[in-house]
Amino acid sequence: MSRIDRLIAAMTLPEKLGQMTMVSAGYAVTGPVVAGDARDAIKAGTIGNLLNLYGPDRVREMQELAVNSRLGIPLLIGLDVIHGHRTLFPIPLAEAGLFDAEAWEESARAAACEAAADGLALTFAPMLDVSRDPRWGRSAEGPGEDPWLAARIAVAKVRGLQGKRLDDGSAIAGCAKHYCAYGPVTAGREYASVDVSERTVHEIHLPSFAAAIAAGVSCVMPAFTDLAGIPMTAHVPLLRDWLRGHLGFDGVIISDYNAIAELIRHGVAADLTHAATLALKAGVDIDMMANAYRDGLPQALARGWVTGEDIDAAVRRVLTLKEQLGLFNDPYRRGASAEPEAQRIARRALARSIAGRSMLLLKNESSALPLTPGVRRLALVGPLADAPGEMRGPWWAAGEERDPVSVLAGLKAALPNTEVAYSRGTDIESDDESGIDEAVLLADQAQVVVLCLGERATMSGEAASRAHLGLPGRQRKLAEAVIQRARVRGQRTVAILFSGRPIVAPWLFESTDAVLAAWFPGSEAGHAIADVLTGRVSPSARSPISWPRAEGQIPIYYAERPGGRPENPADHFTSKYLDEPNSPQFPFGYGLSYGRFVYSSVAATPERVRESGDVEVRVEVRNEGPREAEETVFLFAHDRLASVARPTLELKGFGKIRLRPGEQGTVRIEVPAREFRFLGADLKSVFEPGEVELLVGPYADRSRLLIASIMLVS
Repeated sequence: MSRIDRLIAAMTLPEKLGQMTMVSAGYAVTGPVVAGDARDAIKAGTIGNLLNLYGPDRVREMQELAVNSRLGIPLLIGLDVIHGHRTLFPIPLAEAGLFDAEAWEESARAAACEAAADGLALTFAPMLDVSRDPRWGRSAEGPGEDPWLAARIAVAKVRGLQGKRLDDGSAIAGCAKHYCAYGPVTAGREYASVDVSERTVHEIHLPSFAAAIAAGVSCVMPAFTDLAGIPMTAHVPLLRDWLRGHLGFDGVIISDYNAIAELIRHGVAADLTHAATLALKAGVDIDMMANAYRDGLPQALARGWVTGEDIDAAVRRVLTLKEQLGLFNDPYRRGASAEPEAQRIARRALARSIAGRSMLLLKNESSALPLTPGVRRLALVGPLADAPGEMRGPWWAAGEERDPVSVLAGLKAALPNTEVAYSRGTDIESDDESGIDEAVLLADQAQVVVLCLGERATMSGEAASRAHLGLPGRQRKLAEAVIQRARVRGQRTVAILFSGRPIVAPWLFESTDAVLAAWFPGSEAGHAIADVLTGRVSPSARSPISWPRAEGQIPIYYAERPGGRPENPADHFTSKYLDEPNSPQFPFGYGLSYGRFVYSSVAATPERVRESGDVEVRVEVRNEGPREAEETVFLFAHDRLASVARPTLELKGFGKIRLRPGEQGTVRIEVPAREFRFLGADLKSVFEPGEVELLVGPYADRSRLLIASIMLVS
């Protein structure tokens, strides 16, 4: 008999339900319910999992309580390590713009090592929700708008977090969330209902989770939300049938915070016993923070609503994960020894490198950037110029408020021969305008003005939906006053935007010389920004999400179907707005660098390909700019004639090339022909013979793409 079999045979019902329960240790609060002291329950073996606890001493203290309980089952302890633990990397939306699987995996591996050294064995990441509505605050935590991209990020993050072996002391279990279709909440409002087609669910919102399962992710977390009236926490067709049955997922399903109890508010459960029954029958193994399993399942069992086999199956999955993590053999392995200082320094260097590469250059007229070496006086203006805590972004885990490098500190360190004068001007959300005149006066005396504008860190993330996506408070008034004065004096103006979503500000993009979307860059924010502004790093990020011109365009994304009356400015009766173009401010994949790239001579081979074959697309790229730079080359496809109308563009691959000024090179992108499969009318995958356009270029704008064609054959 295995260890797990022996334990299950020896366990009482309260002990089994304890393994199916996760409570907060009280070091952080991520929802509406705060747990009391769980020490007695851990000693009794009736709580088996904790969240929001970290630090080797604290973890060991709690772990000892569990190990000294009757059966000695160790605790599973987790935290939201979303984009770093103590060392913070850029938010996931920013990192998605790297289009670099090695970097995605590397930052996850670094975060896992640091979290494991702090005693953690589980993180509630990666967040894989595709989002096409930037009003939704959790767009900041995810991969952007494209399902193909989301699937690649899923694989890289799972590999990075979990390492080669889960029982390695530097590995932590990943938890893919929020399964599924959490991104298209009604009107972008957090926790609101979701109602999208079954095709959209399967084409857009499930692929990233399928990829995470294929990569071996340990856990899955259902979304808070309902999907067409069925809450995901109780969604039998998608949890038990598709996830467990179709994909064969045998890992742990963990509810979101208090989500099982919220089935009552959804209106599908009469009480906690009913809610616990629905969740268990759907396949949820661990109840986070609702106490629904401990309080509700004994009655459900007595009434015959659930069986002992249902409970044992969930307990077995939880114990199996603990065994895979090596917790039974050594519950104190994670956090047993302090990390070398060299490892911490290397992690900060990696955070700086990734932050610099994740910054998105949206505008750069007349080569306003990089800054010329002779700048004697620079004016740094705005509420985010000296705001280290805001650089963390949402979900900063164990990151300390004063730890990140501010923009002011970074620029002063990078420009020792330049006077960097600073004025806050106004607060992020305040109505106070009293500092604007002082800021204008300060800027008046500088050669270059750098405006640091945007959101608070907590204006993105969970429970942070926004109806208006412009600059909050009086920041627009501050910026316009400074920019107007700078125009009169012939000064260059550079705007740096900090946010967890696209900012809708057409006026800013029109009036400044350069705009850099820094997102929330993390611990090394100021140094990374200085690297980009001074030219030490050439921007190379590309936007993983479309930037709207106006909120009225939302939801907005590049992979639309053409419809029967696609936009035609010459025809009134076509799909378009009366007051705005259909096109976004910046399309998916957009981003500038300090180079200038020209594409030519696209070709695809073979011209005819079977499903078992591969297609290679080649394109010539030349850097006609003044500086060495990296270009990301996108490959899109369009199936012109199919049994189901296909999007006008679908991402199928990307390549990268770094070129010196005047240098030319060839980018080769290989695509397995099976990538051209799609869901037919019956939602089953099909490979249909016919012509497919392959479009190559810098971003998702047909006018900027070169086209080759191939023929799919049976």
